[in-house]
Amino acid sequence: MNGEKRQSERNRQHMLDCIAEVRSLEQRTQQRSARARERFHAQGKLLPRERLAHLLDADRPFFELMTLSGYCGLEDPNPETSVPGSALIVGIGHVSGVRCMVAVNDSGISAGAMQSLTGQKLIRAQEIALAQKLPLVQLVESAGGNLLKYRVERFLVGGGMFYNLARLSAAGLPVVSLIHGSSAAGGAYLPGLSDYVVMVREQAHAYLAGPSLLRAATGEEAHDEELGGADMHASVSGLADYVVDSDLDGIMRVRDILAQIGWRDDSRQHTAISGDAEEILDIMPSDARTPVDMREVILRLVDNAEFHAFKEQFGPPTVCGYAQIEGHAAGVLTNNGPLDSDGANKAAQFIQLCVQLNRPLIFLQNITGFMVGKSHEQAGMIKHGAKLIQALSNAPVPRITIMCGASYGAGNYGMCGRAFKPDFLFSWPNSKTAVMGGEQAAMTMRLVAENAARRSGTPLDEARTRDESDAIVQTFEAQSGAIYTSSMLLDDGVIDPRETRAWLGMALATSAQAGARETQRMQFGVARL
Repeated sequence: MNGEKRQSERNRQHMLDCIAEVRSLEQRTQQRSARARERFHAQGKLLPRERLAHLLDADRPFFELMTLSGYCGLEDPNPETSVPGSALIVGIGHVSGVRCMVAVNDSGISAGAMQSLTGQKLIRAQEIALAQKLPLVQLVESAGGNLLKYRVERFLVGGGMFYNLARLSAAGLPVVSLIHGSSAAGGAYLPGLSDYVVMVREQAHAYLAGPSLLRAATGEEAHDEELGGADMHASVSGLADYVVDSDLDGIMRVRDILAQIGWRDDSRQHTAISGDAEEILDIMPSDARTPVDMREVILRLVDNAEFHAFKEQFGPPTVCGYAQIEGHAAGVLTNNGPLDSDGANKAAQFIQLCVQLNRPLIFLQNITGFMVGKSHEQAGMIKHGAKLIQALSNAPVPRITIMCGASYGAGNYGMCGRAFKPDFLFSWPNSKTAVMGGEQAAMTMRLVAENAARRSGTPLDEARTRDESDAIVQTFEAQSGAIYTSSMLLDDGVIDPRETRAWLGMALATSAQAGARETQRMQFGVARL
């Protein structure tokens, strides 16, 4: 008993350390942006997170997404100084009672200049808005692209932001933009492709070429206001629908616009009890190779700790069953071991049953992969695994994935990893993702080297092989952690395991609302006249 208690304490401390590391990085971003407070306030402007706080309904939670984007990326590879977030705040929250996707340029960091993953982060937010039928609210103030760190692929990817804005409007999903400051070059199409545009007088400027670029390109000289100021765009070009005198006035105008749209969401968080979420910290092992009973996790996430297991005695390492989370019925799938033929068949059948019931699917990833070996190959592991892949790939119901522990090899695919486009994918900070473990990869390459040496009749270079093995392990370990994978936008955010129920509740409520919402689709987005 004392041994179990010590293990639980180790698990808890490990998880708390992982959570603290993530929170510390998020705090670093907020602190860096807050350094601009004095400068912003002296100009009569609000900081980006102050703008966000005024925009959102105070009595509803805001679920910020992809907070670690770009950490240790091209801008600053040093883990001690790198600022995550890609100078962009995105998330799902309520504005005047309307559930929205919100995107805010964090202009307190490098004047909001686009970083290596800013465009891809915004594109992912737009994709979620499109799939979940959410209005998109943009608070725009950006210095545009960083010309000193120009990359052609970043320029090409950036066009996807504009492509998605056009698709959102055509899908009947309003795009509302408030321009606080500069919106230059390609960034001018953020308001240009919006359905509603609010600009702040004597602060907001939108133009394809600012004064400096205009002079360099054509020799023409013009100042900011006549070239792209709010009053010019309201009275001459027609780009601006509303002109306001301050950041706060602009935010109030945006709230008014959302109120007039009338898609009010009056649902509230379900109050059914569940297991003690704090206990999740004790359950997940500090070593990903240590077995864990994922049913213990499930019982602490679902309403009233009620989980109705499906086919418990068939393929028992694969766990499937029905439950409710914050009042939303769902099918839950997870693993207490590798996926074998029976488990793959069971999961494929369960997914089809959930489709028949129009029930969302929740995948709790803790998987070391598919079973391998002669007996498993002869039993048809490949074709049975393919059934599972077919089922989850084509299931027309919401799919939500939580990376809880290990996620290795094809097991990542079979349990709806990023490549299979789940509606939402969140990671716990302890999770690991890789094609295989680093030690297994090193052993594989050692065996390859031994076979090559045997064929050539030369002795194995032990020192070189050992160095290569160490390098492989280090490479795999450096890339497998949740902070690294999240920094590369391989998930929608790293969450505290104790808050998983709330995140699942948000995702299920958002998906349910999308399924019920009827939008007026058009062939084209609304053109600005």
